[in-house]
Amino acid sequence: VQLQASGGGLVQAGGSLRLSCAASGRTFSSAGMGWFRQAPGKDREFVARIDWNLGSTLYADSVKGRFTISGDNAKNTVHLQMNSLKPEDTAVYYCADRRLGRTHYEYWGQGTLVTVSS
Repeated sequence: VQLQASGGGLVQAGGSLRLSCAASGRTFSSAGMGWFRQAPGKDREFVARIDWNLGSTLYADSVKGRFTISGDNAKNTVHLQMNSLKPEDTAVYYCADRRLGRTHYEYWGQGTLVTVSS
C-alpha cells in the first residue's frame, strides 16, 4: 500500500489546516488509520486515530478539542482537520494504516510538513 499525505503548509498561530491522506494499492483489510507527527529533535508521537469497525476515534491530549480525524474506508482516505493551531504543533505529520487483526501501524506515508508561526 502507498499512503500519500497532503495539505501541510505554513499557517499563523490560531489558524487552521486540513491534512488528507489517500491509500492506494491496498491488498489487505484495514482496521483503521492514524496520524502521527515528529517535531524537530523529538520522537514521533501519536496524534489521532480512527477505527473503521465502529468509527471510533482517539486523540492525544495535546490536540483534543482542536483536531478532528475523519475518513472513509471505502474511499481509502483519512483527514485531519486542525484548528486553533499552536507553534508547538509544528512538525512533519505522517498518516499510517493498520491491518485488520494487528495492533500496530505497519504502513506509513511520506509525511507533510506543518509549520505554525507565532
